[in-house]
Amino acid sequence: MSGGVDSSVAAALLVEQGYDVVGLMLHMWSEQGAAANRCCTPDAQALARGVAQRLGIPFYVLDARERFKTQVVDFLVAEYAAGRTPNPCLQCNRHLRFGYLLDYSRSLGASKLATGHYARVGAPEHPGAPYRLLRGLDPAKDQSYVLHVLGQAELAAAVFPLGDFAKSRVRAMALERNLPVAGRPDSQDLCFVGNGDYRRFLREHAPDALRPGPVVDRTGRVLGTHAGLPLYTVGQRKGLPLHGPEPLYVLDLDTAHNTLVLGTRDELGRSALLARGMHYVSGVTPAGPIRVTARIRYKASEVDATLTPLGPAEARFDFDVPLRDITPGQGVVAYAGDEVIGGGLIAAAA
Repeated sequence: MSGGVDSSVAAALLVEQGYDVVGLMLHMWSEQGAAANRCCTPDAQALARGVAQRLGIPFYVLDARERFKTQVVDFLVAEYAAGRTPNPCLQCNRHLRFGYLLDYSRSLGASKLATGHYARVGAPEHPGAPYRLLRGLDPAKDQSYVLHVLGQAELAAAVFPLGDFAKSRVRAMALERNLPVAGRPDSQDLCFVGNGDYRRFLREHAPDALRPGPVVDRTGRVLGTHAGLPLYTVGQRKGLPLHGPEPLYVLDLDTAHNTLVLGTRDELGRSALLARGMHYVSGVTPAGPIRVTARIRYKASEVDATLTPLGPAEARFDFDVPLRDITPGQGVVAYAGDEVIGGGLIAAAA
């Protein structure tokens, strides 16, 4: 429970369905000087506790600050320092929510872990068949992308009570139940950064990674100087260190030479990528190339592609149309209809 409308309604629905429910909140790390991590502020804790009291269920706050710092924040800093643009929610879901929190819930005797994510679990279609991770029915809120890191053990225990509902219906259900969180805004990414400015965060927490270097075009012609590669991301247009006669975009971060490569919008398009850390929800790597739709960012549109496994942990995605924002460090997730096949982290455009 986060003190938000989604997890609160999820808990209420489970209580109404007769489950024995315990509310758990993760107290996560925030940088020094920030009031609190925005996912677990004192106000959020008070709201979650109030909802639990209204529902008549126990409520506990778990100290996950050290784990969050090590497994999410330090990972993010290391990825930026390596010239990649990470999505911390993927790490948080893998290690905190469906790692530490799932283990803790089992220590309480719980058989399931429920969250307010907009996704669905498909039960095995026959004995021996795998659990399936499915999209939430509300396309505007579907969160299957950030849950592609889940495997069979996690899906066997996962419950997503909101997967069949639209967000507007969830807020209406909160009002119908007089829950004090009905109008609370949705949570934001980078919950641990005080003002949400990751560039300021990197300047303060990873200053050694911010080494000035040359800015070049695709031919290698020097155009200027950048302030540190972690401050830029592929596809970025605003906030660049110089301007040209036509809009310029970040084409590449060459970490080997500490060089920022800029070019025009037409130069951004690439038709393939290589992925590392590939994970297949079923636990089985496809025997050969398969046709999928793929998403290369959380809010990106899906495109038709061919996924070719390159061993158990690497893969190549070939897209039917060139994409302008293939960004190393972001997650690439493959779908077959409503089902999540799996995904990994983008290593490079190809």
